[in-house]
Amino acid sequence: MTAGAGIAPASGADGSRPFHFGFKKSKNGELPSIAQEGFMDMLKRHGSIFLGDTASKELYLTFDSGYENGVTPQILDVLKAKGVPAIFFITGHYVKDQPELVKRMVAEGHLVGNHSWSHPDMTTLPDARIVSELSQVKDAVAQLTGQQEMAYLRPPRGIFSDRVLGASKGAGYTNVFWSVAYKDWDTKAQRGAKYAYDSVMAQLHPGAVILLHSVSTDNAGALPQIIDDARAKGYTFKSLNELKVKQYR
Repeated sequence: MTAGAGIAPASGADGSRPFHFGFKKSKNGELPSIAQEGFMDMLKRHGSIFLGDTASKELYLTFDSGYENGVTPQILDVLKAKGVPAIFFITGHYVKDQPELVKRMVAEGHLVGNHSWSHPDMTTLPDARIVSELSQVKDAVAQLTGQQEMAYLRPPRGIFSDRVLGASKGAGYTNVFWSVAYKDWDTKAQRGAKYAYDSVMAQLHPGAVILLHSVSTDNAGALPQIIDDARAKGYTFKSLNELKVKQYR
C-alpha cells in the first residue's frame, strides 16, 4: 500500500501540478519505493531527499514540529541521553511560541529545518511568496539562535510541485521527504508507545529517513526503545548533513 494521498489532479504543464508525497512502505526488510507515484524523476532532478545510502545501515531521524504539545522536551532529553542527532522542521508559529525549545535544539547540536512560516499549500503560492515563507523562518531562527544557515525544507502537508521544488531549491533548500512514517500526528488518536515502536521498527531499512511528529506522546514514549533496538540491529543514526548518497527507487 502507498502511504500518502497520492497524486492530486493535474493543473497544467508548467510545473504547477501538485503532488501529495506518498510511497510504498518497506515490509519484511524490502526497501520502500516511490516508483509508482509519478514524481520520482522530479525529486531526483531537484536533488530532493527520499532515501540515503541503502547499502549502509544508516538512519536519519526527522521531526515535524508545527506546534508544541508538551512532549518535545522529553524527546530532546532522550536524544541527548542516547547521543542521537535529529532535525526538527519548524514553522513560524513554533519559532514564536517556543523560542526556548528552538534554542535548545540548536544548542544540543540538532539541525533546525524549514517547515514554512504559515504552513500553507505552497503549490498555491507564487514563487515570491514561497521564498518569503521560507526566509521568514530562516531569519527568525537566525535572530533567535545565531544559526545562520538553513539548508533543509520539508514541504508543508507533504504537498509539492516541480515549480515549488525549483523555487525552494533556488532559495538554497534541499527538500526532505521520508521513507518511514505512520499516522502519528493526530493527538486525539494516540495508540500507545508500543504501537509507535511497532510501526517504526516494521519499516526500518538501510538509508531510512524517518518522519515522526513531535506532538505525538506515542513517539516520545517509544523513542528510547526505537533507538536502542535499531542500534542492536546494527543501525547508526546520522545527521542529515552526513547524508552523502541520495537514492531513488
